Amino acid sequence: MELSILLIMVLLSILVLSVFFVLQLWYTPKSMEVIPGSLGWPIIGESLPFISEFSSPSGIYSFMNKRQQRYGKVFKTLVLGRFTVFMTGREASKSLLTGKDGMVSLNLFYTGQQVLGPTSLLQTTGEAHKRLRRLIAEPLSIEGLKKYFHFIDTLSIETLEQWSGRTVFVLEEASTFTLKVIGNMIMSLEPSGEEQEKFRANFKLISSSFASLPFKIPGTAFYRGIKARDRMYSMLDSTISKRRNGDEFRQDFLESLVMKHSKARGGEEQDDGDEDKLTDQQLKDNILTLLVAGHDTTTAALTWLIKFLGENPPVLERLREEHKQIQANRNYGPNLTWSAVNNMPYTAKVISETLRRATILPWFSRKAAQDFEIDGYKIKKGWSVNLDVVSIHHDSEVFPNPEQFDPSRFDVPLKPLSFLGFGSGQRMCPGINLAKLEISIFIHHLVCRYNWRPLEKDDAVQPTLVRMPKNKYPIVVEPL
Repeated sequence: MELSILLIMVLLSILVLSVFFVLQLWYTPKSMEVIPGSLGWPIIGESLPFISEFSSPSGIYSFMNKRQQRYGKVFKTLVLGRFTVFMTGREASKSLLTGKDGMVSLNLFYTGQQVLGPTSLLQTTGEAHKRLRRLIAEPLSIEGLKKYFHFIDTLSIETLEQWSGRTVFVLEEASTFTLKVIGNMIMSLEPSGEEQEKFRANFKLISSSFASLPFKIPGTAFYRGIKARDRMYSMLDSTISKRRNGDEFRQDFLESLVMKHSKARGGEEQDDGDEDKLTDQQLKDNILTLLVAGHDTTTAALTWLIKFLGENPPVLERLREEHKQIQANRNYGPNLTWSAVNNMPYTAKVISETLRRATILPWFSRKAAQDFEIDGYKIKKGWSVNLDVVSIHHDSEVFPNPEQFDPSRFDVPLKPLSFLGFGSGQRMCPGINLAKLEISIFIHHLVCRYNWRPLEKDDAVQPTLVRMPKNKYPIVVEPL
């Protein structure tokens, strides 16, 4: 009896696997057969080793390196439900990031597309994308960020004052700090109070929905994210209405877009005089885009930087010397000056080395908008093409001993496209200046005030699209 049951289970397993293989053969693009690589198991492909190694200390570098050794710089695979081509190297960077306009577009997962909305900067291409970048560039320029400098400086001091005498989870503190900065910058939200709490609660649900399964069913992360997005948009609708009617005036990012670049409600039709105007939907989609893009990456970068400094005392001491000198040059008070924050050369190198060593975004996902060729392989329109950034940042010819944390690598200019900490080309991070400003100010006050030690040794990484320490990097601080 038991043998019969076992035989039936074996036959059923063979049948199911056969169906999976047939389905995979049916759905695999025939033109992709010429690309070297393996598609792994039916349906799931190579997702399991990809996810497993993604959470390891070295991230997907091991996954990529094994396949590059076997297949070369260009290979195909099936991961996370997508047939995709991974490529690496400066030539691939040039093609995918700075190549002909319109050759590729950003390739968000379905959940991200739905949450951010169709008019998001991350979903537009060609002239529409250029126009959006131009309209939001001014408030995010170095000059445009001056008005937020004092808030960021004061918030850094207030945040660090609360670190003494308790266990600090750096990732959580960095998350709260960056979200308060962005909330104030975009719509003048105070760092505490009911509105701030609603804002943070909704944002957390939105952020967690990006890596969720695409089931819009009550109780799922995706459903909760969509509902939180709708509540966030209601907050923005109310604020936009007040700004337009003159009931409220603030010197923030939203105000600059409403007053200079916003169409009146209902003005959805574009005419010749509307080239520099945004609809309410465009305003909301792109404010949310800046919130999402500016929060997770800066949070991760700040956390990794503090972790790397704790693991590399000579780097910390040299960095502290730079900031102690800035502190000594101040006439009075704890606050930084604008000129001082723009004169931190070693800090800039430490930030760059953090972005290289951690490679917070391990790959840049694109979709071929037209046929093109790279390394002798023909890439077809519609294919998912991913630039493997982690291998570029671990190229030993450019970065000797790539696992070592060494800011002096940036003492001399690097070859173009060998460092992609903030991306490059038309999709370069628009918030690059804000991220550097936040991190530089926070690190100044941290190293001038505290030493710290980790409470546990754990190099595991969260299985999220943006690489963050799994244990949130718990520390205790000691005053200098």
